[in-house]
Amino acid sequence: MERTRPPARMTGLVAAFSAALLAAGGLAASAPTAAAADAELAGNGTFEAGLSGWNCSGGSGVAVSTPVHGGTSALKATPAGSDNAQCSQSVKVKPGSTYTLSAWVQGSYVYLGASGTGTTDVSTWTQSAPGWQKLTTTFTTGPSTTSVSIYTHGWYGTPAYYADDISLIGPGGDPVVLPSAPTALKAGTVTSSSVALSWTGSSGATGYNVYQGGTKVQSVTGTSATVTGLSASTAYSFQVSAVNEAGESAKSAAVSATTGKGSEGGTGTQLPAHALVGYLHASFANGSGYTRMADVPDSWDVIDLAFGEPTSVTSGDIRFKLCPVTECPNVESEAEFKTAIKAKQAAGKKVLISIGGQNGQVQLATTAARDTFVSSVSKIIDEYGLDGLDIDFEGHSLSLNTGDTDFRNPTTPVIVNLISAVKTLKAKYGEKFVLTMAPETFFVQLGYQYYGSGPWGGQDPRAGAYLPVIHALRDDLTLLHVQDYNSGSIMGLDNQYHSMGGADFHIAMTDMLMAGFPVAGDQTKVFPGLRPDQIAIGLPASTQAGNGHTSPAEVTKALNCLTKKTDCGSYATHGTWSGLRGLMTWSVNWDRFNNWEFSKNFDAYFG
Repeated sequence: MERTRPPARMTGLVAAFSAALLAAGGLAASAPTAAAADAELAGNGTFEAGLSGWNCSGGSGVAVSTPVHGGTSALKATPAGSDNAQCSQSVKVKPGSTYTLSAWVQGSYVYLGASGTGTTDVSTWTQSAPGWQKLTTTFTTGPSTTSVSIYTHGWYGTPAYYADDISLIGPGGDPVVLPSAPTALKAGTVTSSSVALSWTGSSGATGYNVYQGGTKVQSVTGTSATVTGLSASTAYSFQVSAVNEAGESAKSAAVSATTGKGSEGGTGTQLPAHALVGYLHASFANGSGYTRMADVPDSWDVIDLAFGEPTSVTSGDIRFKLCPVTECPNVESEAEFKTAIKAKQAAGKKVLISIGGQNGQVQLATTAARDTFVSSVSKIIDEYGLDGLDIDFEGHSLSLNTGDTDFRNPTTPVIVNLISAVKTLKAKYGEKFVLTMAPETFFVQLGYQYYGSGPWGGQDPRAGAYLPVIHALRDDLTLLHVQDYNSGSIMGLDNQYHSMGGADFHIAMTDMLMAGFPVAGDQTKVFPGLRPDQIAIGLPASTQAGNGHTSPAEVTKALNCLTKKTDCGSYATHGTWSGLRGLMTWSVNWDRFNNWEFSKNFDAYFG
């Protein structure tokens, strides 16, 4: 979150990430002689059948008749400022086998590669190919790899590139076998309107269907799901099936669960079923003006005090003070501020200290910094009588060390120490401690494509760096509200890029959080989806608040799609998330500046 109207800082992150990828380059290798059992596996690599078998991001690809390397057609793909014009296809392969990938290309910054190999993904590229140039690379599949994705792409904002005669030579993959039915289905956390389910996955499955009383209600990629929209004090029966390209398995054995009473909740924090979260500029002023705590309308259910900031990047010593009178002439006194907080809490509102923001870089690189963080944050919570903590680490606060590749078992000190510190705070304050997080898309959803510095190094180590924190704290997490603004285009679960500013972006980004996704495309490392009641959509309150402002009409479309599966457009959600908790905005101050447009729309929608 920004103190002033922000530049496209997320776009800057993506640009930096892109530059890092360019620097990383790729490994070119000469093509070995094909063995007798080897075959051509790439489908329509000559593009004589147009784009059949190929999926090009953002509609960037087209088959053309000139120039061509062979035959009568070739691929022409045109990158954009936020799209590298990637064209890809999935190919069946055999585990533990060697493959040669090649293509003839023409243009500037043209890439050829394979991902999902189960070993080391490969990529090769040419900086300049004014005429047809052959790119070749090889890879060996992992012991359980049965399919890989082959692709070609250009670079952001560069001219169109051409590709032809794309070839993948190696042993053909075995026919896809129908997966067996999932086992060990069990019910976990139960609320008055939802039941959390988990199960043991099936070999060869690419996804799972969840059935409620014999009717399919969700499709997910991981081995957990939360069924929402249920009635209180009601018994339900659930089953799960496994799916892959061969079809759908038989359903699992059924499990029954009874929802709780209507007055019960699932988080222990007494939030309403649908909550509005807003950041209050409490320690600084900007163009939106200062808003006193007592003047925050009742629409706001969670109020995040922006910001607690460290004395230095690595100290872990967090400090919070009200905006000085010289900067905020209408600021209230400390006593008035504390009294207003108590009044909000008496009305059922939650008031949190938000740590970080644009200027508050926090790196808990040592255990000493970790312990200082715990003690200093505790002091702020105790002094102001707050309900909990919001983690808004941005910039370079979180990044992954080279070799830290599994979000389930992080080894990077700044990650490990943050997790430990928050768990300590949660244990100190108990079940009613409210924990929220406000990461940017770069640190969460981008993890679907890239994680840390990557298999070769050279990628931006911040990519997906929030995922281990969210995963480790998922049982303690009250709300995750990713900032769907100041963002570059991000790939959704439909493998298409989505851009901020409209309903589509919020639908795709939010669906990912509840459906779960394989991290960096690795099906053995699936980030499990969170419960819908743990998710709020983060948006700017006005055009002045941040890049990616979304009109009230588009916000309503996004809510309709996610909670009712109407107004969805081209993106198909992986469930009907009626339990979605609500919306977050930067900020209360900017909403006031904009005549309360954001909160009025929320109140009108949820009543």
